[in-house]
Amino acid sequence: VYEGAASNIPYMETKEVRHVDVWSAAKLCAAINLVITVIIGIIGAVLALLNLSVVGTISGLTGVGTGIVGLIISIVILAVIGMIIGFIVGAIVAVIYNLAAGVFGGLKVELE
Repeated sequence: VYEGAASNIPYMETKEVRHVDVWSAAKLCAAINLVITVIIGIIGAVLALLNLSVVGTISGLTGVGTGIVGLIISIVILAVIGMIIGFIVGAIVAVIYNLAAGVFGGLKVELE
């Protein structure tokens, strides 16, 4: 909506997203999935350590250090797996979007 030069209302232009770059979408999804996986992994590790310390399992094994190292390795492995899955899913979703946008039209966004 354009109200003239003296108006305080900005000019809004509607554009249609007809194509999403598959490589770009895959990288972005991988990065987002990496961050989410690390956050969930840290929360899970803290809860696991609290649980093990209450039960007394950590001190009964080889010490707290072994449990923490194992949890850090688990977080790293899960983060890498999550990143790979995010990359694959992001690429698949981008391909599906591009096919659907070709048939039905893309998303319409308003740009200022």
